[in-house]
Amino acid sequence: MHEKRIGFLSFGHWQPGGISRTPTAQEALTQSIELAVAAEELGVDGAFVRVHHFARQLSAPFPLLSAMAARTSRIELGTGVIDMRYENPLYMAEEAAVADLISAGRLQLGVSRGSPEPAWKGAEAFGYVPPEGLDAGELARQKTKLFRAAIEGAGVVHADAGGQPSEGMLPIQPQAPGLADRIWWGSGTRATAAWAGQQGMNLMSSTLLVEDTGVPFDQLQAEQIAVFRDAWLAAGHEREPRVSVSRSVIPITSDLDRRLFGRDSNADQVGILEGTVSRFGRTYTGEPDKIAQELAQDVAVREADTLLLTVPNQLGVDYNAHLLETIVRDVAPAIGWAPKTAAA
Repeated sequence: MHEKRIGFLSFGHWQPGGISRTPTAQEALTQSIELAVAAEELGVDGAFVRVHHFARQLSAPFPLLSAMAARTSRIELGTGVIDMRYENPLYMAEEAAVADLISAGRLQLGVSRGSPEPAWKGAEAFGYVPPEGLDAGELARQKTKLFRAAIEGAGVVHADAGGQPSEGMLPIQPQAPGLADRIWWGSGTRATAAWAGQQGMNLMSSTLLVEDTGVPFDQLQAEQIAVFRDAWLAAGHEREPRVSVSRSVIPITSDLDRRLFGRDSNADQVGILEGTVSRFGRTYTGEPDKIAQELAQDVAVREADTLLLTVPNQLGVDYNAHLLETIVRDVAPAIGWAPKTAAA
């Protein structure tokens, strides 16, 4: 197994008013960069961003990831996740390669079919209409296949030979060595987890599963991880896969914490999402020692090599840096994690 890693995951919300410290898109973006810098100084392993379209949240990841890379030297930089329905796979392959080269091989890209969104057929507004008989999920999987082939160096277009196609095929440029092994599939079910394992992608599982069997969320997610690893082994992939899970972890250490999060539910929730019974993972709130004990009992957290901590980014860099500092000092050691340094 890989060593245990933790990272933060930011939705990059921005809106004026109230207690928001991110009144504009510019603030949300620049603070995302500053939080990555602060997280690296704390020894955190990863800085990940959500990608949403038609919403006041982060939407164009590669310029942001490149800016993070220019300000950091060690921390992994990733997405959780890019909705492939919206992407031109070859243009995305070029952007991903450039960002990975700028970061010296630190990119960890989560991709998937995407999550529920405010737009009606938003990807079609971008010009991507599924062909007849192809649903949105299959469109995303086909685009992912082409994207992965491109970053692996496959020829994707015939070379020009005096106004006619030659037999030679050209790959996209530049190429980023090793990036193909750092693609993760955001899976919401056991079936898609098995598919990700068959395809040879790492597994990224969030605080939402679009299925429910009546067992607690962490047990259902642990089943998903086991299905993924079985499929990986059966497919005969040579390298060891990585697995990440996301959790909302809010230690209560101040009156502000208590006022904002003291009443959060510490239980799973079950609801209907896009017509499917879905299970949402609990929020871990309370005193740090209590959270540490509870998180250590979370079977999916134990099974995963990477834990992504969702952060309330609208509260600003200072608040979230303090939140991460409390977690790395008082909570994360309970799950077998130790902080990293630039020297390490």
